[in-house]
Amino acid sequence: MLFGLDISSAAFWSAFGSIMLANIVLSGDNAVVIAMAARTLQPEQQKKAIFWGSAAAIVMRIVLTIVAIQLLTLPFLKILGAILLVYIGVDLLKGGGDDEGHGKEINGMAAAIRTILVADLVMSLDNVLAVAAAAKGNIPLLILGLLVSIPLIVFGATLLTKVMERYPIIITIGAALLGFLAGEMLLTDPAMTQHFGKISEQNVLFAGILGAVLVVILGTWLQKRSKNQDK
Repeated sequence: MLFGLDISSAAFWSAFGSIMLANIVLSGDNAVVIAMAARTLQPEQQKKAIFWGSAAAIVMRIVLTIVAIQLLTLPFLKILGAILLVYIGVDLLKGGGDDEGHGKEINGMAAAIRTILVADLVMSLDNVLAVAAAAKGNIPLLILGLLVSIPLIVFGATLLTKVMERYPIIITIGAALLGFLAGEMLLTDPAMTQHFGKISEQNVLFAGILGAVLVVILGTWLQKRSKNQDK
């Protein structure tokens, strides 16, 4: 027995595996944000920001998962989250993609961790429902599964940080991902469905694409304007 859990049972390993799989699949976008937020730091600070940002995000996700069902029924919460994601995506893209080091950098490890936490909080609103469903109401199992996933997220973010240094286009793709998630969140907010009725998957997808295009265009324009001002 571990924290009241029968680790020898097939049911435990089935549920634990489901939680791990759901968290790995759903944490890909979080790893992108962590990597983007940490990329402007010194190598030693990068490691600390990735680790502490990931660990804090997991702890926050545990708390969020426990109250997720109640939170997601609140109108306008997802709309606010969508606005935050657009802002974060534009801000990260504005500070990236410049080989000469111009443009806005995330100043310090604390700011990078703060960016990681805000983005993770917003993106986890939907993701935690899948993890909670996999846990089937078993809170200790949920916490254990999320804690074990920390090294996986840290590894993914660390790898992405190195890849971004060689292929800056990934920064643009990451920003577009945030915009896509923002568009989806906007149309799935309870306030939107109450006003317009059930929104089709095609419209949700279209909103995601528009969000991605908006973030890339706005972030690229601000980045170019910042370069011109520095000349």
